[in-house]
Amino acid sequence: MLRLGQKVILTGDKFEQGLPIGEHGFIIAYDRNPDNAFDYVVRVPTMNKHVFVPKDDVELEETLIQREAERIEKEALIDFALATRNEALFKRLMNGDDAEAAQEKPKDPQNASDFVKQVNLRAWI
Repeated sequence: MLRLGQKVILTGDKFEQGLPIGEHGFIIAYDRNPDNAFDYVVRVPTMNKHVFVPKDDVELEETLIQREAERIEKEALIDFALATRNEALFKRLMNGDDAEAAQEKPKDPQNASDFVKQVNLRAWI
C-alpha cells in the first residue's frame, strides 16, 4: 500500500476517466469502502483535480525509474556482447540467468522396467 503524500505516476486508465497517463500525482487519501473499485484518491497537479484511481493505474516513480535503468543496462550489455562477439555473454543475456542451470547435466529419465517396478510396489502397499 502506498503512503500518503507519495509521488506516483499514472500508468493506466482502467475505467476510462480521461486520466493523463504518464503524468505525476500525489496520494492524498485511501478509499477504504469495500464496495468501491477505487483504492486511492490522487491529486493530479496538471489537471488541477483529485481523481479516484485503482491501485493498478498508479506506480511509484522510483519503481519506474529502476525498471527503465535495468532495461537500458540490458540493452547496453547486448550491444557490447554483439560488438565484441562474446557469444557466451549474449546467450546468457538473451536466455536469462537460467542458462547456467540448463547446461548442468539433466536427470536421467527412468526406463520402462524401473517405472513398472515402482508402480507395482505402490500398488501392493
